[in-house]
Amino acid sequence: MKTLILIPARGGSKGIPRKNIKELAGKPLISYTIKVARSVAADSDICVSTDDLEITDIVKSYGLGVPFIRPAELASDEAGSYEVILHAVEFFENLGVIYDNVLLLQPTSPFRKKKHLKDVIGLYSNDLDMVVSVCQSHESPYFSLYEEKKTGFLKRSKKANFETRQSAPPVYCFNGSMYLINIQSLKKGPLNEFTRVKKYVMDDYYSVDIDSPLDWAMCETMIKEGYVKKNKV
Repeated sequence: MKTLILIPARGGSKGIPRKNIKELAGKPLISYTIKVARSVAADSDICVSTDDLEITDIVKSYGLGVPFIRPAELASDEAGSYEVILHAVEFFENLGVIYDNVLLLQPTSPFRKKKHLKDVIGLYSNDLDMVVSVCQSHESPYFSLYEEKKTGFLKRSKKANFETRQSAPPVYCFNGSMYLINIQSLKKGPLNEFTRVKKYVMDDYYSVDIDSPLDWAMCETMIKEGYVKKNKV
């Protein structure tokens, strides 16, 4: 099984400007993901997909090559992960390098460990569309999640007769950390159409996905207070 590790890192970011190379506890955010990727793969199988020359220079300063500059049409706010992944896969196929699957590692999840990557890879088989990292949701569609009706009133998202939240089925949310994707499935359609998806559960400490200044402050605090070790794989 041959795996491409893909790190998508475009230059633009509305919530936190230059987020992917902003320093978290003294190191560029993307460096956390580069380091953990290297713990399971050779540099030749790690690809940073970026449209940004400054990001390219920082990646190269860590000794990792950047095989291409992402086209501008794949670097806008509207560009989806599906097209970005396909672009990288097709780039390598045009070079004669054929991968069985692609492990997407977003730089905004700095606390994943080598063990997490190896566990996800260990869960994968060719009959799956994807193995995805999740965390157990603290909110439940059976109890605390509601939708607004056309009348403007709220209704519970999912009807059921459970008397307590603990008796309801557990629900999970994608934590954005790891997506191990079957390339043959990818070529048939986007991730949201996959039906053969297996979960890998991570705890809250390692499931942080940085999307806002509050998330960033929480990560700084988690490192400072020792909840996670800085850049330790």
